[in-house]
Amino acid sequence: MGAAAALLPARRARAQQAGIKVGLVAIQTGPQAALGTQLRDGFLLGLRHLDGKLGGLPAETVMIDDELKPDVAVTKVRAAIERDKVDVVAGVIFSNILQAIMRPVTESQTFLISTNAGPSTFAGRGCNPFFFTTSYNNDQVHSVMGQAAQDAGYRRVFVMVPNYQAGRDAAAGFRSRFKGEVVDEVYVPLTQLDFSAELAKFAAAKPDALFTFMPGGLGVNLVRQYRQAGLANIPFLSTFTVDESTLPAQGEAALGFYTAAPWAPNMDNPANTRFVRDFEAAFGYVPGSYAAQSYDAAMLLDSAVRRVGGKLSDKAALREALRKADFHSVRGNFRFGVNHYPVQDFWLCKVAKRPDGKFQTETVRKVLADDVDPYAAECRMR
Repeated sequence: MGAAAALLPARRARAQQAGIKVGLVAIQTGPQAALGTQLRDGFLLGLRHLDGKLGGLPAETVMIDDELKPDVAVTKVRAAIERDKVDVVAGVIFSNILQAIMRPVTESQTFLISTNAGPSTFAGRGCNPFFFTTSYNNDQVHSVMGQAAQDAGYRRVFVMVPNYQAGRDAAAGFRSRFKGEVVDEVYVPLTQLDFSAELAKFAAAKPDALFTFMPGGLGVNLVRQYRQAGLANIPFLSTFTVDESTLPAQGEAALGFYTAAPWAPNMDNPANTRFVRDFEAAFGYVPGSYAAQSYDAAMLLDSAVRRVGGKLSDKAALREALRKADFHSVRGNFRFGVNHYPVQDFWLCKVAKRPDGKFQTETVRKVLADDVDPYAAECRMR
């Protein structure tokens, strides 16, 4: 009995080192499923490029559909940790889902790698040694567009966003770097489909530009109606409104409209060229940031597991290996700050039509270089 018990830790160690399990949280239900599909496909392409291994260990992916319901996400993630024995949890599109699963994952001393959601709550005083993100702090992208408007010399900008926390954060992020006049700040319901009244108000204000954050279907409708209203001569500055997840529906209506991002499909580096080419060949559509950041997460995990020689039980060593970020990111410059959020470049991007007829965002110019998110100084990790 005693001898058998003594053998158990060694057997567990050998079993653990035989492979690595990743619980991949990617919404697959409802109208936002397209974003989760991008996330899933980006990670799976990373595994394909790594011959199905992470750091030399055979990799198994346990898919978790959070259904955009925090309570459902918590139940499924707990099951993945306790029943399926996943070694890492990755993914997550929406910040409310990340906020729900953060404690159950990290309190079990399981590493959590967000490939999209990047709320400020975990960037500052709430930073966590078991949490990393391969995207950005949510505030950063909106502030990039504020800086772009400032650099362009716009003096009067009309702001229009949805009436919920992310919309208010977007407006605040834009204002944090834009020093001109916000001529109006309009908030619309998340169910808004008709923007005719708001666009009439916009036209009457005669601003130098529009700044808007309108995700998903809101963005599809706004872009179409903006173009139909004959307003396209006024610069359309946006975040999460025109991207590879909405462009198939927006098409020609989005041509020439602007967004801000740390990555775009046309970035000219070997890792990105391979990623975009092979992604389109495998899945038949143009990848967006949701896919690119998830692909980077696979490469990050591979580099960390390799650095620790597959010893997943050595949490301190694995954490240090993740911090190193010793991989070639599809976005070029990439490193982690003290809070495990990326320090990276941000770009002004513009919607373009490719020779093959597909639409994508393309870099125009770098707005911020090696940008550290505004909450990093509050993080106590060292």
